[in-house]
Amino acid sequence: MKAKKIIHISFIILWMIIIFLFSAADGKKSEEQSDEIIVTTAEIIKKEKLTVEEKERIIDKYIVLVRKSAHFFLYFVLGILVYLYVNKIYDTSLKTFIITIIVCAIYAISDEIHQMFSIERSAEIRDIIVDMGGSLLAEVLLTIIFMIKGKTKKKEANWKQ
Repeated sequence: MKAKKIIHISFIILWMIIIFLFSAADGKKSEEQSDEIIVTTAEIIKKEKLTVEEKERIIDKYIVLVRKSAHFFLYFVLGILVYLYVNKIYDTSLKTFIITIIVCAIYAISDEIHQMFSIERSAEIRDIIVDMGGSLLAEVLLTIIFMIKGKTKKKEANWKQ
């Protein structure tokens, strides 16, 4: 059992390191990564290379969506990993839900503070809100899944009697 806990905690820490590394990138590198995702996606959809003007236009149009989606996704995954670990420790959904919120919120806040020390980066409250939105969605979905799974197990147990 201890090996499973260590592996699970290792996944959480690894994912936190990934988030940390994205936050550690300077503003220029972070912007270039986002721009590349937008341009590559647009070229795949369009099935041809974009002109410089098209690239600038499409980047301006989708930059906020891509950057906020990245925040949402990173914390959605973190929410899943933390929830699954905490759920093994506590037998109530409420405790699991609250502890996961707290862990993800603390990490989101510390992540934004960390960005203040990266060149050309800043801390933004709206990023924390987006991060928490990702975590909360993960928690809500997992809570529903576990509730349904729990009800199914109870029905199966009653059926066998």
